[in-house]
Amino acid sequence: MRKTAAERAAYLIALKPRARRALLAKMSIIQQKRLRHYWHLWAHEGQLPPPSAWSVWLILAERGFGKTRAGAEWVRAVAEADPAARIALVAASLPEARSVMVEGASGLLAIAPRGKRPKFEPSRRRLVWPSGAQAMLYSAGEPESLRGPQHSHAWCDELAKWPQVGGRAEAAWDNLQLGLRLGNLPCVVVTTTPRAVPLLRRLLGNDEVVTTRGSTFANKANLARGFIRSVQKQYGQTSLGRQELNGELIEDIEGALWTRAMLETCRENAASSPPVRVVVAVDPPASATGDACGIVVCALGEDGIARVLADCSVEKASPETWARAVAGAAQAWSADRVVAEANQGGAMVASVLRAAEISLPLKLVHAARGKVARAEPVAALYEAGRVRHAGIFPQLEDELCGLIAGGRYEGPGRSPDRADALVWGLSELLLGRRTTPRILLG
Repeated sequence: MRKTAAERAAYLIALKPRARRALLAKMSIIQQKRLRHYWHLWAHEGQLPPPSAWSVWLILAERGFGKTRAGAEWVRAVAEADPAARIALVAASLPEARSVMVEGASGLLAIAPRGKRPKFEPSRRRLVWPSGAQAMLYSAGEPESLRGPQHSHAWCDELAKWPQVGGRAEAAWDNLQLGLRLGNLPCVVVTTTPRAVPLLRRLLGNDEVVTTRGSTFANKANLARGFIRSVQKQYGQTSLGRQELNGELIEDIEGALWTRAMLETCRENAASSPPVRVVVAVDPPASATGDACGIVVCALGEDGIARVLADCSVEKASPETWARAVAGAAQAWSADRVVAEANQGGAMVASVLRAAEISLPLKLVHAARGKVARAEPVAALYEAGRVRHAGIFPQLEDELCGLIAGGRYEGPGRSPDRADALVWGLSELLLGRRTTPRILLG
């Protein structure tokens, strides 16, 4: 009886090194090249499908784990084994579906052996395998595109990055699920890094979802030598490191003014409305060796929504260094104004900034209340949908999620300097003084 690829791989893996080398030496060059396509030989345990029956397999792991390769290899196995397979490939956007899932280094075209490579038809967003199996590309940002089409299988990549605004991520998932009605056992593979978005929490709360968790270190044999050492040194046990390297889903702190889900809901990849005002907000440090200098760029769009555009904060910087960083941010983003807290020596703050850039439009503000009290009305703006983040700002967002109602701070570092700068910037754009309409009597 002819052995399957998995059985042949298991046999080769089980051999002692000397016997394995002898067997490889007997193989032709072509046979040795074909070995690279025997996925069971190279995959680590977390990249192989669960042995029991499942309808949703969630690979929740961080960067470098090999999630994309695992998803692509699963799709490849399905397509080669089932000519009737109709597979949905869903990413945050169509360009990401194409560049990562199809044409990426670990995508479907790269991993396919010669003779079994699918034909990609970009204009039709379709792949067709020699077996007859087909896959279609979809954007989670267009949930309605998944309403109607039927599928037998699906691969959802970076689900935590799917657009959250307007509930589009959950709508895309629901439409996909309702269309999985072909074949004997419709199933979905989800590959994603952990972020506390509502849809991911929903899947984790479903007992029928089989979850594989993993860290970067599970795949260290296939990563650049200095990568592991570098990221451990830089990120260690920071919230970003725990999430992106160890695969943890960072939980919210009870009573926090900002939650992870709130921030994900207000996120967009880039500003979706032209700015009418741009401010650079600054929370100067008390000393060059103390806290960071919070520097955050915010803009008010034509649609009346404020956006956080950049976090340009600097750590342990001298007055000249952080002043140059402020001037650079103002120039790069064509700021209308720089708003700087002046409680720690207002004249000094003004003179340092003026020395860095004499024409800098500057407004000094004085804090009459604590950082958390100042942050509460700004948090309310987020809840009202009046603020969005044009990108991901891990350190800033960690600080926001550490501000606790009642006056406490439980985030990273001694002080929420980045968060405080953000509060000043958004307050300037959305909570400034407004003129009160008056009726003039003739």
